[in-house]
Amino acid sequence: MTALLDVAGVTKRFGGLVAVKDVSFALEAGEITGILGPNGAGKTTLFNLLTGFMATDRGIVRFEGRALADLPPHRIVNLGLARTFQLCRPFRGMSVLENASVGCLAPRVRHEGSVTARAQRILEQVGLADKAATLVDVLPYGDLRRLEIARALATRPKLLLLDEPFAGLGSNEIGPLSALIRKLHAEEGLTILIIEHKLREFMQLVRRVIAMDFGEVIAIGPPQEIVRHPRVVEAYIGRTEAPLGLA
Repeated sequence: MTALLDVAGVTKRFGGLVAVKDVSFALEAGEITGILGPNGAGKTTLFNLLTGFMATDRGIVRFEGRALADLPPHRIVNLGLARTFQLCRPFRGMSVLENASVGCLAPRVRHEGSVTARAQRILEQVGLADKAATLVDVLPYGDLRRLEIARALATRPKLLLLDEPFAGLGSNEIGPLSALIRKLHAEEGLTILIIEHKLREFMQLVRRVIAMDFGEVIAIGPPQEIVRHPRVVEAYIGRTEAPLGLA
């Protein structure tokens, strides 16, 4: 059976710095998988390579068996691979509904009825329906995170990449957003790949972890094994005597 996403030997250099080195892994449809690593491990660079925002120097990325080499981001989105970003990037001066509607104009979904009606349904799905007319310029940060997810969902992705969705959120906001991600996975059958630094929420959310350090994959496995893996513990706290804390 062909993996939904197959990453083989992917490498990216910036001058003398190797940001991503010979990374390989595969995702099956329906998985919720996490990428773990300290700052500078190459996680976001890897996301940029998977989604066409950067070109690989070596290796290949296949989505549903199709090589993504040289495809620009908008072409990759229209294959069914969407992402969010570490920093929220709404279309300023536009309403929440207008922002969500932009994704509904993607070629893969533009035939699916009224753009406005579909965008409204997606806002209901992420808990922003009551703020549809609100300008994004005054939206609280937690709602901007939800809007990022809504815009990605508007393209009807098969695989959703979430880059630190809990970043900048208070403890009272993380739980509801985590519940939304679980709901999308369970009810929509959405395959999800997530980067996150809040370890407790991350480890409770994902089923499998791909651990990176200095651009390399150092371990792949279930969360309960990864938090005790010597190389992962060393990457985070510089010693191997104890499992990685989740506080």
